[in-house]
Amino acid sequence: MQRRDLLRAGLAVLAAPAILATARTARAAAAAVGAVLDDAQGLDRLRAVAVWRDGAEVAARGYGGFDPDRPTNIKSASKSVISALAGIAIARGLLQGPDQRIAPLLAADLPPDPDPRLARITLGHLLSMQAGLQRQSGPNYGRWVGSRNWVRAAPAAPFETEPGGRMLYSTASSHLVSAILAQVGGRPTLALARDWLGGIPGFAIADWERDPQGIHLGGNQMAMSTRSLLAFGAAYAAGGAGVIPSGWVLESWRRRTASFFTGEDYGYGWFLSRIGGRPVRYGWGYGGQMIYVFPAAPGTPAAAVAMTSDPDRPSARSGYRDDLHRLAGRVVAALAA
Repeated sequence: MQRRDLLRAGLAVLAAPAILATARTARAAAAAVGAVLDDAQGLDRLRAVAVWRDGAEVAARGYGGFDPDRPTNIKSASKSVISALAGIAIARGLLQGPDQRIAPLLAADLPPDPDPRLARITLGHLLSMQAGLQRQSGPNYGRWVGSRNWVRAAPAAPFETEPGGRMLYSTASSHLVSAILAQVGGRPTLALARDWLGGIPGFAIADWERDPQGIHLGGNQMAMSTRSLLAFGAAYAAGGAGVIPSGWVLESWRRRTASFFTGEDYGYGWFLSRIGGRPVRYGWGYGGQMIYVFPAAPGTPAAAVAMTSDPDRPSARSGYRDDLHRLAGRVVAALAA
């Protein structure tokens, strides 16, 4: 045996205990997470859960006849996807940055006599829900999507605060981002998403609703599987995975404002909080469509947890969202066991 082969054999022998220890740790974590997911079947609205840690899926489970590979409506969790697309558009030079004013981009869709404050709204304001315009979510959502032109209806709404002021959560704001992306990208937003995010292993958008003008609904009505949602969160947990600019990941997670409803901080399409004793960034869709990203910390690898639920039942006022937060906390605790 040559000296090089002897060296390789020696290194393999030395590495074997560490490899075995890592494998045992992975099996123990999978077993612990599996036990948590077994208990989760008591949540009657839950459809599927998938868990990722440090480069690999740890566990995935379906409930009530659903499975992690079945597409479902992720509702407003898609606002995190819209944010990722905006960051990629900036990196590609199609948009100038978060401080770019949107009025020139939407000039054809502004009211005939626009409020001067429309000229001050930036891309960042739309992503952080600080446009200042009346919310087109909640009680106003039905009227907005019932309009003939959703893009024109959004800037025609009255101002409730100044641009850059308090958070006014509105799907109309993220829909304007979708319209801008389609304009500067020269293709429908779904085509851009499939192209720009196609490098994320396991990520796929199955379907996405369009408005009357054919623009994909930014921030709602996007269908993907729970595993696809996990793949998206895992890319963020991995610092963008070479697909989403790493700088944009950090920009997305900087505090811009705070939610009036929960008091939690909000960045660009992500809520910022703590769960299970760890910092977490999460996307949240109506009914309990959740993508949790736990950034890496010293001695603690990055993790992501995706959950999908019945999209037709509320999750906030019912307390179900808090149940999902607790479940996410139990999962990350199990990962550390």
